[in-house]
Amino acid sequence: MSSFSGRYSYFAKQLMACNFGVYAMDWIGHGGSDGLHGYVPSLDYVVEDTGKFLEKVKSENPGVPCFLFGHSTGGAVVLKAALYPRIEAMVEGIVLTSPAIRVKQAHPIVGAVAPILSLVLPKFQFKGANRRRIPVSRDPAATLAKYSDPLVYTGPIRVRTGHEILRLSSYLLQNMKSITVPFFVLHGTADRITDPLASQDLYNVAASRHKDLKLYEGFLHDLLFEPERDEVGADIIDWMLRRLQQQSL
Repeated sequence: MSSFSGRYSYFAKQLMACNFGVYAMDWIGHGGSDGLHGYVPSLDYVVEDTGKFLEKVKSENPGVPCFLFGHSTGGAVVLKAALYPRIEAMVEGIVLTSPAIRVKQAHPIVGAVAPILSLVLPKFQFKGANRRRIPVSRDPAATLAKYSDPLVYTGPIRVRTGHEILRLSSYLLQNMKSITVPFFVLHGTADRITDPLASQDLYNVAASRHKDLKLYEGFLHDLLFEPERDEVGADIIDWMLRRLQQQSL
């Protein structure tokens, strides 16, 4: 949720080395995009922007197969976007790392008061709802790099943003069975921010004919910043190549 596309340059180079082209976008209020840092008025706007961004990519690369990738709340956004037939038709599949399908609340009162406060004080920050102290990688240098990057939002979560995450999570839990897009979901079993069991549930109940799950024992939230990032990246690339082979048969 707090991150931005530029942090994924290592993975992008890994993809390009295997002849994949890479496009990335920053949400409103994140990375290089406009808006108050860390504030998202509606994740439905982000879902809509994802569809428009995908249309732009497809128009610039006619006939080229395309995949959507999302991490954490970005994974939840991609999953909801793929529920729209127009968007699903544009991709060969989606890849989700540590998706925010069942969210562990950053603060115990967020769920109770967020619906009201998100209307009257949407930009209010919950003091004590700062995730900066939660390790996201077993590589200390990767965690330090993330939380010292000025483009990464490290402040207390904003009420509207937190409410939107909970709302999107609830929507996905209720609509998992309707998912038909091919997908690959990856999660660390020691993730303390999003729930790996929710990824297991997604795999179990989604209607998709082509679906795969990989759980990494003991890994934390930011899979592509773990010491085994090369392995995780290779697993994603192998899955996409298999999908392309299936499509060509």
